[in-house]
Amino acid sequence: MITILIIDDHPLVGDGIAMMLREVETLTITEVCKTGKDAMESLSKSTPDIILLDISLPDIDGLELCSLIRKKNKHSKIIGLTSTNEAGIITQLLAKGGNGYLLKNMERSELLMAIDEVLNGKIFLSKAANQKILEQFNSVNDAVKNTPLLTRREKEVLKLLYEGLTGPQIAEKLFLSHYTIESHRKNLMQKLNVNSVQQLLKVAGENKLI
Repeated sequence: MITILIIDDHPLVGDGIAMMLREVETLTITEVCKTGKDAMESLSKSTPDIILLDISLPDIDGLELCSLIRKKNKHSKIIGLTSTNEAGIITQLLAKGGNGYLLKNMERSELLMAIDEVLNGKIFLSKAANQKILEQFNSVNDAVKNTPLLTRREKEVLKLLYEGLTGPQIAEKLFLSHYTIESHRKNLMQKLNVNSVQQLLKVAGENKLI
């Protein structure tokens, strides 16, 4: 028998999920807790196979509660429940020891699939959460592709320009000729598609190159 603890402060949600799962013979709802405090008290007495955790609780942040649970309990599988589909929250939940992420408008079949997947050692994300993570990855990937690659020396010159040094001062500091520094400066401006040092530093900052 698979035991399940539900942590959700909204009666309609918590009790609704409990009713939904009570129809499944292989599942047993141990308790429905409405606060993080009640949940920790319940977990001090028993270790459920599955914890369905609302990310928004009245007394403690659900992500923080996930971390607290995981520190004391390495065995239960934690599935986050939320109405917010944000990549940042999804990744934080997984980083804090969560095993799955579901939106509260899920179908029973998706919830049962999530329970089955995490019990088999897999990470389960709802279809919507998967899409959000994919969008974030594509956004980061595009940013990386569009960021120009700088040589080690170009990075040094850029850093010194950012610190306010002039061409001759940079040449003296790096033991290079003024013409070499000027060549690096021109290359930097060409790579970042700008026409002045001021624009160079602005674009470099936006691309986190300095």
